[in-house]
Amino acid sequence: MLDVFITSRVRRKIIVIYAKYPDFKTHVRGLAKLIKEDAGNIQRELKRLEKAGFLVSEKQGNTKIYHTNKQFIIFKELQSIVLKAQRTQTKRHVS
Repeated sequence: MLDVFITSRVRRKIIVIYAKYPDFKTHVRGLAKLIKEDAGNIQRELKRLEKAGFLVSEKQGNTKIYHTNKQFIIFKELQSIVLKAQRTQTKRHVS
């Protein structure tokens, strides 16, 4: 269902991870390994999501670590949508 509203597959996967696990912190390569997507595409989407305010980053040495901005104006609503979409998807697979 999220694929209708969030058309970028990579962006959708990133949003699901960070909305579902708001305390999750990682760098580009760690996220690439987790969601099995190209690091270049992930980096581009992370920058977009940071510019929008959904994510924030911090430098740790030479590495940029991204995490959820829990103060993002629609964070709670987005998190609720992600969780509902996943429950709906799970129910469809079980039925």
